[in-house]
Amino acid sequence: MKSIKGVNVSGKKVIVRVDFNVPIKDENVVDDTRIVGALKTIKYLVDNKAKVILLSHLGRVDSQEDKDKNTLRPVAKHLSTLIDTPIYFVPLTRGMLVEKTVENMNEGEIVLIENTRHEDYPKKLESSCDEALSKYWANLADIFVLDAFGSAHRCHASTYGISKFLPSYSGFLVDEEVEMINNAMHQRKTLILGGSKVDDKIGVIDNLVNTSDAVLLGGAMCFTFLKAKGYNVGASIVSEDKIDYCKDMLETTSDKLYLPVDVVTQNGIKDIENMSDDDIGYDIGPKTIANYEKVLDKSTFVLWNGPLGKYEDNGYIEGTKQIMEYLHKKKITTMIAGGDVTGAAKSLNIEFDYVSTGGGSTLEYLEGKKFKTLERLNGENK
Repeated sequence: MKSIKGVNVSGKKVIVRVDFNVPIKDENVVDDTRIVGALKTIKYLVDNKAKVILLSHLGRVDSQEDKDKNTLRPVAKHLSTLIDTPIYFVPLTRGMLVEKTVENMNEGEIVLIENTRHEDYPKKLESSCDEALSKYWANLADIFVLDAFGSAHRCHASTYGISKFLPSYSGFLVDEEVEMINNAMHQRKTLILGGSKVDDKIGVIDNLVNTSDAVLLGGAMCFTFLKAKGYNVGASIVSEDKIDYCKDMLETTSDKLYLPVDVVTQNGIKDIENMSDDDIGYDIGPKTIANYEKVLDKSTFVLWNGPLGKYEDNGYIEGTKQIMEYLHKKKITTMIAGGDVTGAAKSLNIEFDYVSTGGGSTLEYLEGKKFKTLERLNGENK
């Protein structure tokens, strides 16, 4: 992977795939974390006299209604408040207006093209990495920069296809994310895993258990492990086809795996051995929080993926909240990774040392998967 840093971009048209897939309400950006994350690369290109063309997706587009709703116009408006450079928004993904706007660009100017997923209706041209679409976008520019780590696991026209036709580089956000996650994966740590399904975490557990001194489990995913251990977990979410996997993991790594001893259900706090058939676990309980804090007290680095309860419901936020507050209070170096846990931290107004913006791509990277999009960022086109 080769970074755009140090590359001569003066006078060059640089097409940058950013991740502006942000929540929008009443035509206003609600959370600009991902937009702010791209500013370092955008400002570097502007300061070095490049002509900057931005591409991003926004939501899913499966109908004309989706196209009308999922427009990047509010993002262009918000971006203009964050950077001292005019932002020219083109409400189309291709055509004469796009070509003329790009052709007339001056050095240091920025053009934001409409949501790339508008090309997914009526045909899935973006998501299927359509060759003609990839080539069209590539023909607008001289250089391609991938600065959307959150989309790096997808081989779409705007993330992978363009790199077939242009010299391609990583942006600063991608550089930082990859370095941050690689460091987190390979150093000794305490691993906190939550979320809804154990199926989503198996690859992470398998890939990171050997570099983890302790693995603290919460969220709905922990109930598959608890059932594998012989507990009645009531009507909690369980991945029945992963029971045997959990049994094997409990046998081989029982000294590292920590499970809840009590949970918060719709019927109140219950010790694990006292759950009834209709109980549904939604959060870790106070005894579990205390147990986990004792483990964390011995930790020097924590990697956390997935909330420990249904945090979006205030009745089940305490597990996630108290563990986050404990890590912050004790100043234990922590990296949070994944959309749900970063969303929880933001809603609680708790800052951590490292925050991955990746979501699904972070999860796949933590599993040890290789991304074709990143392998193409070698400064060449082929």
